[in-house]
Amino acid sequence: MGKNGGQAATSVVDLFCGVGGLAYGFAKAGLRVTAGIDIDESCRYAFESNTGAKFICKSVEDLAPDDLSGLYRGRGRRVLIGCAPCQPFSSYDKNRSPGPQWFLLNAFARLVRTTSPDVVSMENVPRLRSHSIFGKFVGRLKDEGYSIWHDVVSCSDYGVPQTMRRLVLLASRLGDIDMIGRTHRGAPLTVRDAIGDLDPIRAGCASPKDPLHKSRGLSAANLERIPQTPPGGGWKDWDRRLVLPCHRRKSGRSYDSVYGRMSWDRPSPTITTQAIAPGSGRFGHPDQDRALSLREAALIQTFPRGYKFTAGKSGMRIDAVARHIGNAVPVALGKAIALSIKKHLVGYDGRV
Repeated sequence: MGKNGGQAATSVVDLFCGVGGLAYGFAKAGLRVTAGIDIDESCRYAFESNTGAKFICKSVEDLAPDDLSGLYRGRGRRVLIGCAPCQPFSSYDKNRSPGPQWFLLNAFARLVRTTSPDVVSMENVPRLRSHSIFGKFVGRLKDEGYSIWHDVVSCSDYGVPQTMRRLVLLASRLGDIDMIGRTHRGAPLTVRDAIGDLDPIRAGCASPKDPLHKSRGLSAANLERIPQTPPGGGWKDWDRRLVLPCHRRKSGRSYDSVYGRMSWDRPSPTITTQAIAPGSGRFGHPDQDRALSLREAALIQTFPRGYKFTAGKSGMRIDAVARHIGNAVPVALGKAIALSIKKHLVGYDGRV
């Protein structure tokens, strides 16, 4: 297709939008997200307050093609993006059998087939590539005439201070498309880079300056365990009486990261929905005797400090906010995906 300098502005719709990490990244790259769809009503405030886009509380499986088409604005290029729930494909759920969430990827493919967006982006955990449902998803897009690129990317290459790796897929009706090269030069960003200047707080407490800089309380046993955990260390450093029975068994000895502490000068492990709980991974603060606060988890996910997750203190449930932060696409990764699409569209239309 030749260049078209008169092309109207590109319009983007975000499936499985959550609290808007991906959409916010697109906005930072200069691509307008007009609407987000998610089944979780509790995401509405954060999504709408930070992105300025409309939130639709609806299951993607129930979304009709006309409903989706009506969310785009103008006659410009149409882009459909989304991160289908990754829990079914996560390494934490190796023994999980196929369930309803597996088929959300089929719903995504159905909407691509019936609405024909110009560009599609999908992001998920690397293990998805080993499942047949991903191969079928790619096959359906090819059948619809899309050129496809997909690969596992290191998020630290795009300014995310985590060891996180993600599967990114880009597809276009216009022609070949791929992910831009790394945007972060030099050594990967570290935990210190992300959260090193925050006020110290105690377990179960919040900073008087920032209600989101709040950590969950610890049990008496965990308050004994965490001072015995050095940076980069874990339960193998504890007095034997503090070690859980499951870790003494042969089957539990390989779980080195649980109850672990981060290191200041290394990237964080992948932030999950349980990043505020020390027993769920290496989520202990590098030198304070507690797990990560909500603000720390959000900053490591590259949300800006001013990002609004709740309407105020009264509406903040720590576990719910942690779930939203852990489920989010890191903003910096979202921006890199958006810049890849923007570069592709400029190559065909001369503008976005």
